[in-house]
Amino acid sequence: MDTVTADATDTADALARRFAFLAEIDGLKAVLRQNRTVRERRRENSAEHSWHLAMFALVLGDLAPGLDLGRVIAMLLVHDIVEVDVGDVPIHGAYDAAALARLEAAAAERIFGLLPKAQRDRFLALWTEFEANTTAEARFARALDRLQPLLLNTLTEGGTWAENGLSEAQVLARYAPVIERGIPGLWPFVEALVRRHYRGGRARALSVEVVAGSATRKRATPEG
Repeated sequence: MDTVTADATDTADALARRFAFLAEIDGLKAVLRQNRTVRERRRENSAEHSWHLAMFALVLGDLAPGLDLGRVIAMLLVHDIVEVDVGDVPIHGAYDAAALARLEAAAAERIFGLLPKAQRDRFLALWTEFEANTTAEARFARALDRLQPLLLNTLTEGGTWAENGLSEAQVLARYAPVIERGIPGLWPFVEALVRRHYRGGRARALSVEVVAGSATRKRATPEG
C-alpha cells in the first residue's frame, strides 16, 4: 500500500471513529434528570442540561476573569457523557459514591475510547479534570453544574427540593460550598433566590417564563 493510500485509509478510519462517538452520545438525549424544564414542566434530559451549562458559562464567564472559558465549556459538554452508560444520579438521593465513581470511570474509558487516540486522550483529560475539581476552570464548571438546577428549582415551585422534602437549610448546605468555591462573588445573589423561594415568593426578578413566554406568543401570532 503506498503512502497516499495509507493516509486515506487512516483518515477514513479516524472519521469512522469520530462518527461512531457522535452517534453514541446521542444516547444522552434519553437520560432523564430529576429537574423539570421551566415552561413545559417535563423532565430535563442530560443533553439539554449540558447545553444549558455551556450557555451558563458563556453568559456568566466574566464573573471569573482569567479562566480559560473554552476549556470550561468543553468540560461542561463532556462531563455527563458517561451517563449514556450509567444514567443520572440525583444529588438528593442515597448512593454509593465509590461504586458510582468506578462505573463512571469505566464508562468514560469505553465511550471516549471510541475516538481516535489524540481526541480520546483530550476528552478523557477534560472529564478527569472536572471530576478532580482542582483547577479554577473545574471549580467554575462545577459551580455552574450546581447553579443551573438551583435556578430551575426556583422557577418550578421548588422542583426537586419539594419532591425530596428538602428544607431551606439543607438546600443552602448542599449548594453553597460548591458555588461559593467556584464563583465566590455570585453566592449572595443566588442565596437570595433560595431564601425568597422558601419565603413563599417566586424568583420574580428572574421570572423568565412569564416574560419570555409572552414574547414567544407575540412572535407566533399571525398579524391581522
